Amino acid sequence: MADSNASLRTIRVDDTAVMMALVGRADANLRAIEQAVPAADVHVRGDVITVRGPDAAGAQAAALIEELLVVAGRGEQLGPDDVRRVASMLGEVAAGQAAVSPSAVLTQSILSARGRTVRPKTLGQKRYVDTIDAATIVFAIGPAGTGKTYLAMAKAVQALQSRQVNRIVLTRPAVEAGERLGFLPGTLGEKIDPYLRPLYDALQDMMDPDHIPRLMDAGTIEVAPLAYMRGRTLNDAFIILDEAQNTTAEQMKMFLTRLGFGSKMVVTGDVTQTDLPAGQRSGLRVVREILEGLDDLAFSELTSRDVVRHRIVSQIIDAWGAWDEARAAPGRREGGGR
Repeated sequence: MADSNASLRTIRVDDTAVMMALVGRADANLRAIEQAVPAADVHVRGDVITVRGPDAAGAQAAALIEELLVVAGRGEQLGPDDVRRVASMLGEVAAGQAAVSPSAVLTQSILSARGRTVRPKTLGQKRYVDTIDAATIVFAIGPAGTGKTYLAMAKAVQALQSRQVNRIVLTRPAVEAGERLGFLPGTLGEKIDPYLRPLYDALQDMMDPDHIPRLMDAGTIEVAPLAYMRGRTLNDAFIILDEAQNTTAEQMKMFLTRLGFGSKMVVTGDVTQTDLPAGQRSGLRVVREILEGLDDLAFSELTSRDVVRHRIVSQIIDAWGAWDEARAAPGRREGGGR
């Protein structure tokens, strides 16, 4: 609670719809603002927002509100999670870890489809998207829920729609079947479907589901296990390798050397979730030792700050990472997917 000597700031909002978006349903966003800056009191009366608190807290809360108003003013919906993300981004900006405003992140559109817009939601995600634009091969490494695959898929669909590429190739290693699918029951499609289903799901979020089978029949979109990439050269394609932590070094080399002219590759994975047999080193770990520093190839690191699922997921990731570090011992073998 602010003291009696607190300074007072006022912000006038002329647009009723923008004010309603800022306040949120049942004042949920206002409560989130006060939780993000506990030393500040925020009140709304009519078209005026008042912020009372010590100078530092008042300035922090006012900056947070101004950023949220920019986002709301561009027609975007706001919720408590958005408030928390903007507050976190402002903290990174204040610490000199970023130079871009949170509102610029939350209003950057990658793709609009099926009544929704795909955009980065954190500074790490924006850096990742910008890296995809800048480099031919991008490695996105980070925990679950950070948007590694989803944003790569959005950039692939964007590139296809703008005719930067002629096709999209999506692939994953089928580790649990050892890339040997013959012993599983059913047709080939039924054998590989469990491994590729997350890629289909993301595609259906971004394209008319009725169009996807036609594009797949024409070869414009291909979804296949990693083993099926061997011996090919992929020209004029946007190629995504998902769950790359489950590749061996040999598979990673095989995949990367499929790159042809006019193509772009994005490799995504979480090195803490390896499902390879014990003692087998992940190709996603090895590749950084070998390739970091090469021109037109970049590594994008995402962290728990970039998780856009339920906020407790970030806490789970951090807690699990601390537990892993505490129990780690010299010579501990890789593997042990969770």
